[in-house]
Amino acid sequence: MAARSFAPWWAAAARSIARAASGRPAVRSVRVSLQIVIRSLVSVIVLPGVAAVLIPWLILGPASGPDGAAWVGLLPLGFGLVIFTWCVFEFATRGRGTLAPWDAPRRFVASGPYRLVRNPMYLGVGSVVLGEAILFGSLSLLGYLAALAVIWHLFVILWEEPSLERTFGDEYRSYRESVPRWLPRMP
Repeated sequence: MAARSFAPWWAAAARSIARAASGRPAVRSVRVSLQIVIRSLVSVIVLPGVAAVLIPWLILGPASGPDGAAWVGLLPLGFGLVIFTWCVFEFATRGRGTLAPWDAPRRFVASGPYRLVRNPMYLGVGSVVLGEAILFGSLSLLGYLAALAVIWHLFVILWEEPSLERTFGDEYRSYRESVPRWLPRMP
C-alpha cells in the first residue's frame, strides 16, 4: 500500500526533474532574452546610431583624427555611452521593450538613470555628439547638437509625454511631478 501511494509522487517528481533537465523553461527564458537583445540592438542602430554616428560622420566627412587637447572629447563621449547603454538595459530588463517608439517598454521604467532625470537617453546621445564635436573640433557638430536638442524637446513635450501619460496614467503623472525633464536632480 505504501509503495502505491509513493509511486504517483515519484512519477510526478521524475517528470518535473526531466522537464527541468530538458531546459524547456530555460530555453523559453533564453529565447525571450535573446529577442529583447535583438530588438534593442536594431532600435539602437536605427535611432541613436543614425543620430550619434551616421549623421556626425556625414557632417565631418573624411576628417583627420583628433590632436592635442581634443582627446578630452572622449570624456563626454564615454559618459554618454555609459548612460545610453544603462538606459537601454533598463528598458530591456525592467520595461521589456526597447527605445524605439514602435517597440516601447511594456512596463513603466523609473529606475537607473530614470530616477534622476526623465530623459537620460537623450542626454546620453547628446553627450556622445558633444564628445564627437570636441574630439574633432567641429562647430558643425555643435550646431547639429543644438538642432537635435530642439527636435528632442519638441518630440518629448508634443508626443512622448502625452503618450506616456495615456499608457501609464497616474504612475507617470506622479513620476513627472517628482523627476525633472532635462536637468538631473542630485540624490
